[in-house]
Amino acid sequence: MKLLEQLEKRGMIEQVTDRAALDELLSKPGQAIYIGFDPTADSLHVGHLLPALMLSRFQRAGHRPIVLVGGATGMIGDPSGRSAERQLLTLEIIRDNARAVGAQLSRFVDFTGEAAAIMVNNADWTARVSYLDFLRDVGKHFTVNYMMAKESVRRRLEDREHGISYTEFSYMLLQAFDFLQLHKTHACAMQAGGSDQWGNITAGIELIRRVRGAQAFGITFPLLATSSGEKFGKSAGNAIWLDAARTSPYQFYQYWIRTDDRDVERFLNLFTLLSGEEIAALCASPPEQRAAQKALAREVTRIVHGEDNLALAMKASEVLFGGDMTGLRDRDLADIFADVPSFSIDRAALGAGIKVTDTLVESGAAKSKGEAARLIAGGGVYVNNRRVTAADTHLRGEDLASESMLVLRVGKKNYYLGKAS
Repeated sequence: MKLLEQLEKRGMIEQVTDRAALDELLSKPGQAIYIGFDPTADSLHVGHLLPALMLSRFQRAGHRPIVLVGGATGMIGDPSGRSAERQLLTLEIIRDNARAVGAQLSRFVDFTGEAAAIMVNNADWTARVSYLDFLRDVGKHFTVNYMMAKESVRRRLEDREHGISYTEFSYMLLQAFDFLQLHKTHACAMQAGGSDQWGNITAGIELIRRVRGAQAFGITFPLLATSSGEKFGKSAGNAIWLDAARTSPYQFYQYWIRTDDRDVERFLNLFTLLSGEEIAALCASPPEQRAAQKALAREVTRIVHGEDNLALAMKASEVLFGGDMTGLRDRDLADIFADVPSFSIDRAALGAGIKVTDTLVESGAAKSKGEAARLIAGGGVYVNNRRVTAADTHLRGEDLASESMLVLRVGKKNYYLGKAS
């Protein structure tokens, strides 16, 4: 099966230019394809997973990915898919974001080997070009009518409240210039992007045709939304970041575990390397087992955060079902028990030992020591998911589940998080 056909079958392709010629190009290994990522934040989010994985799939098929970090275009802001202009960032912030984003993208493509990926920053060539040179060499090839006909521009022009600034209006030309530059320096004849990038991509194809007399190609993938209509990515208010400092591996894993049954087959096709047969088997399992969601969470967390963090995320996920807490960290427990009552523990007092009955009262799990003793006698009290069998049990420093936390449970679902200080 041809590469584009494979990607279409998995739902990863929205549009392509000149399909027959593109299929012929892709039949020859080593073709360069680029996708741009503007560093508008210091981390990518799940909305960037599809383009990152698209580059990974092309590389696996023997082609060369070019990861473009938009140090220049990030200073302008792409109007595509936006109803209002982005807040402009400082050069220093853009540079810091570009470094962070570039490091994250290295998780998806291999920068070694025969089809080694290339990482570029468009600030390296754009910053050297004067405004007059840009107008003469790029701007002269586009009429205002051509630019206004593009969907991303036309939609903003129709919005009387916001309109579109000349700054954002120029974004299309900057992206076209990037494609031309990569065509010259890396023989790159393919650009991919979200379906909202179609106008920008085709502008680059037109510029390459006019300046170099060569054919270039565009591929778009669908903009993602859940079956409930929510859009992926930070602009929709549900940002799930790829940076573990922003969204922990546990939170990331749980995001995918909660995938709606209506979305899980589509997401398995888009975000994992599992075969169609494996995906079909998972989706045929009884829905109550949530085997498909668990496989999705495992595969995506492994790709983004690595095997060790996946193991920790899976271990943390079992805690609410009585799983062992050994090896978990404060942050893991804080994520798991973010919505349960918390209470303070005197760390110094732990050295001498604190009666568990006193701790139950202090936490609010019991109204009195007598009630605490009755709960223990009934077998319903747990510390770090281990049952407390005697009312005269004392808690000590070694009973902390992590650096400074322990977890009380009364019954099956009533949790209390203790924080030692």
